[in-house]
Amino acid sequence: MVELEQCPIGNAIECHLAAYNAAFYELGLSWHWDSDIFHALQSLPCERDRIKKYMETHQSHLLKVYDADFLIDAIQTTKARCFETLTENGAKKAAKINWAEFQRAEVGA
Repeated sequence: MVELEQCPIGNAIECHLAAYNAAFYELGLSWHWDSDIFHALQSLPCERDRIKKYMETHQSHLLKVYDADFLIDAIQTTKARCFETLTENGAKKAAKINWAEFQRAEVGA
């Protein structure tokens, strides 16, 4: 498993998951990564490979419309900003958002 940097607001896995899920939400993607998905993707060597694998196995329809590199770049940039916001501003409650529930609520809107 790839070592994750220390997260000042708690569990590093929760911080990264919150940042990914916040990025997905911000980009209008109805994706949700839970800890099982996140851990399964850790077997891949880099973040780009993890996102691409997820797209290929769970969101392949998007690859018919969008360039994979375009989506990966957008996700990485947004995730990095979200992670920075979570960790540098000490938003301790942000990592505890139930993104799965948040996404479900948006689908019906």
